[in-house]
Amino acid sequence: MSYGAAAALQAAVYQALTSDAAIAALVGSDIYDAAPPGTPPGTYISLGGEEVLARNDGTGTGALFRFTVSVITDAAGFAGAKEIGGAISDVLHEAPLNLSRGRLVSLYFERARARRVGTGDQRRIDLRFAARVEN
Repeated sequence: MSYGAAAALQAAVYQALTSDAAIAALVGSDIYDAAPPGTPPGTYISLGGEEVLARNDGTGTGALFRFTVSVITDAAGFAGAKEIGGAISDVLHEAPLNLSRGRLVSLYFERARARRVGTGDQRRIDLRFAARVEN
């Protein structure tokens, strides 16, 4: 197993999200891999945590990356957040991402969790994806 492709996978996911017209129409350029500086925009996408498991086989070494992409919004209701979540899923599920290190074998949506956070004024949807990468 190697964690070496982690940065390459994150960069490819970020590139896929920032270059998609549907996502740009919904959130503009408000896609971050850290908390937005200053006062955050009302709605944005955040690249979240990950869990990585060894997935070596007879052909070589690899890893399974389970990572989260979140939609955070202060808009009333979940409808807008769910529309953004659907666009994220459309872009990433089975996407043929090119990595600068390693080779993406598969990328698929696993699950999502929608909830109110803080005082209930904010909505958050965490979408979890799984990516199998070979070194």
